[in-house]
Amino acid sequence: MATTDSDYDQTIESYDYDNGTVDQMCNISSIIQFGETLTPVVLSIVVILSLFGNILVIVILAKYENLKALTNALILNLAISDLFFTAGLPFWAYYHIYGWTLGQPACQIVNFFFYIGFYSSGILLILMTAHRYVAVMNPLSGIVSTAGSYSLIACVIIWAVSILIASPSFFFTKAEQNHCVCANSFWCLWGIYQQNVLFVLSSVVFIFCYSQIICRLLRPTARRRKNKTLKLIFALMVVFFVGWGPFNIVIYLKSFDYWPKPPVDPNTSEELCELSKPLDYTFYITRLLAFSHCCLNPVFYVFVGVKFKNNLKKMLKGWGQSNGFRNRNSRLTITSITSGEEFSM
Repeated sequence: MATTDSDYDQTIESYDYDNGTVDQMCNISSIIQFGETLTPVVLSIVVILSLFGNILVIVILAKYENLKALTNALILNLAISDLFFTAGLPFWAYYHIYGWTLGQPACQIVNFFFYIGFYSSGILLILMTAHRYVAVMNPLSGIVSTAGSYSLIACVIIWAVSILIASPSFFFTKAEQNHCVCANSFWCLWGIYQQNVLFVLSSVVFIFCYSQIICRLLRPTARRRKNKTLKLIFALMVVFFVGWGPFNIVIYLKSFDYWPKPPVDPNTSEELCELSKPLDYTFYITRLLAFSHCCLNPVFYVFVGVKFKNNLKKMLKGWGQSNGFRNRNSRLTITSITSGEEFSM
């Protein structure tokens, strides 16, 4: 429900606001200014944190872990997926400020890689949750210790499916009049509902798997320190639903703008404009919350694991010794970084 040359029309939600019958008559300059001010700042912070966190994950995996193991392979691919997603964010921050001035090929390529990162990340989180469920409920299962060619095949399938799902955003994206937008309303709706389906599927898997894990941990025979583990699981679910829930609700509500609508008289359109403003402001805020997942994934899905904290300790100790730090100072630093509850991936 907004449109200017610097508006962010084509991101994960694939909105082309120029197609709206009411939007063209709305004065939304204050909404656009709000988005132009907030979005580049937040996205810049997200990009920096995501690059630091995910590159550090890749370095630790390559240096200390067996990449043939399924768990490590999923974590590695999640970090790569988040980097794909992150790579598109600077372009969208630029788009918010200057409009799209990079041409048609860049519009298609950026969207293609952006969507690959988004969908592969969603699929990987679903598989990691299911794998964690099996590890807790049936630790002797062969799936828990899967390695070698099976891990490679799983990763190839994940990326093939992600590329297939993301391909429409590459072929049906256009750059025109300083905008990078979906070609028509059909593809806008396709992108929106595809995201909604992925969110619903992820929610079902999260709720089922983590509720079963919580029930298992609440048993008297569960391992010690289960309280902190339960808090961690609760935090994972809260971050997921707070980040993606409101955003998916908003884009679903906005999807109705793309369905055929009868002509609107001026008096009615003014009322609709006023009603749409809260949703527009909510859209900017919820989108930024959702986009921050690429910098939160390394924290909640990796660094809470005891192995990664120990490997981080080794790496920091090596850096400290190579730079001539005294062992006492190094130990104090590592203690503050690695304190927390163990939750193995």
